[in-house]
Amino acid sequence: MTWTASKGIPIFRSFDERLARRFYVDYLGFSWDGEHRFDAAAPLYAFLSLGDFTLHLSEHYGDCTPGATAIVPMSGIQDYLEKMRARGHPNANPAVETLPWGQQIQVSDPFGNRLRFLQESGS
Repeated sequence: MTWTASKGIPIFRSFDERLARRFYVDYLGFSWDGEHRFDAAAPLYAFLSLGDFTLHLSEHYGDCTPGATAIVPMSGIQDYLEKMRARGHPNANPAVETLPWGQQIQVSDPFGNRLRFLQESGS
């Protein structure tokens, strides 16, 4: 039998839906693709995407720990930075960092998680 692995989906810990939407949707430009709660008082589990990159946010204790990092492979990093800056965020002012393996923008969400938008050299 033959098998293949697909791309992974990181899960970030979240504590406040309003802050998450403001950061991920309004500032970074993610799509809020869906969400789930077991009942009205249950913690949120949300499904987000940015292009082909998928990210889940969880308010459930035990799903994950704040302070995680995910790499988001991309192209057009300078254009993306300009769009982020145009939307603005009161707690973020990222820049493109040139590294031996490419260009990177690192941002931290309101819950201590980090996204590294990476345009690899030659992309």
